[in-house]
Amino acid sequence: MKKQTDKTRTLRELLNQIAYTYFPLRAAGDAMTARFGQTTAEWGLLRTLDEKGPMTVAALARSRPVARQWIQRLANQLEKEQLVEFIDNPEHKRAKLMQITPAGTELLRRISAAFDEWAHEMSSGLDERAMRITLLMLQKLGDRLKRDYQRVKG
Repeated sequence: MKKQTDKTRTLRELLNQIAYTYFPLRAAGDAMTARFGQTTAEWGLLRTLDEKGPMTVAALARSRPVARQWIQRLANQLEKEQLVEFIDNPEHKRAKLMQITPAGTELLRRISAAFDEWAHEMSSGLDERAMRITLLMLQKLGDRLKRDYQRVKG
């Protein structure tokens, strides 16, 4: 076992804090999206399709990484609500592409406006430079975790 360093302990504390922060963030997000009849998971799926364009269920699941069945369940629900639709995939006969509909885009716009308002309130008293440094660190950690997860997964 490698020696614990101050840097290692700090990273461990940071990773733990990210996990502890996730739960109240998710609860706040669920409360906000519930006003629009959605969950944070459904909002995230809509946001991903809006940002990245049409994707298969499997590709979206791999990008998270979560079970394909979980994304399929969310997609089926959003399709019932006419917020996403499945279209033919020119690269695969059976694996349809999922894309956001105009109704989904409009709902996403409304949720995003509420989120922006909440973020504005939350930003009060926070240092913008520190937030930018934190954002860069989280992006680096996310990239490292994705890379390491793929390596461990094989």
